[in-house]
Amino acid sequence: MTDQPSPASTEGKPSALVRFDAFATMLGDRRPAVFLDYDGTLTPIVERPDLAILDESVRAVIRRLAGLCPVAVVSGRDLEDVARHVGIDDLIYAGSHGFDIRGPGLRTQIGVEYLGDLDAAEGDLLRRLHGVEGALVERKRFAIAIHTRRVAPDRKAAVGDAVRDVAAAFPTLRVTGGKEIHELRPNVPWDKGKAVLSLLDTLDLAGPETLPLYLGDDETDEDAFRALAERGEGRGEGREGVGIRVMDPPAPSAAGWSLKDPAEAGAFLDRLAVWLAEG
Repeated sequence: MTDQPSPASTEGKPSALVRFDAFATMLGDRRPAVFLDYDGTLTPIVERPDLAILDESVRAVIRRLAGLCPVAVVSGRDLEDVARHVGIDDLIYAGSHGFDIRGPGLRTQIGVEYLGDLDAAEGDLLRRLHGVEGALVERKRFAIAIHTRRVAPDRKAAVGDAVRDVAAAFPTLRVTGGKEIHELRPNVPWDKGKAVLSLLDTLDLAGPETLPLYLGDDETDEDAFRALAERGEGRGEGREGVGIRVMDPPAPSAAGWSLKDPAEAGAFLDRLAVWLAEG
């Protein structure tokens, strides 16, 4: 396995909103295929997942955009959960970081054979973390999320140790992380990046007439940014796909563009929909 090059910080990378004209010039006459994370991208990060409610104005923008180009939501949430929160029929939804995909005429599930081990690991985690105030164990169909946002700072290391101990007992599972979260997932070579590439192929969107755009805010979205960048090796600048990291303050990212927060992400999607409708 070769080492990944260190990604540059989002600081200094162009804003896809402020420099939208340059962004549109790069897009040219190609049709975008838009992939969207949910938490932290379309909605602000909140203490509990159930509190991340999509603003009606953003929902209207996504619905309008979906009438102009392919749109998929790629989330760490369960498929049914993210589909319910977005609330738009006929979109493509990829839940559990792409392990569970559904769309018109499309159904894919990766890692079904590991559900029993996830059940057992969930029980172990609940027992180990029972006395840790603020620790939230959230079972998804293809993952277990352990939220630490409400855990006292001096107890967070203990939560991480418990997660790693449980993972060590189940070689079929692996630990991943994000903002105030640990996750156990099936230990298979699958992530948001591979899910996006699979969808491009399945939906016949892998040709040069389509430019994939991926908006995300977290470490798990870096898999998609890298996948799009590597896809374009040898194709020329702008031919691979476009990653847009939604975050403030800046941080290392493989994305080539940036947005500050979900409000800017919504404004960018609105500009994109208007530009496509006028084109």
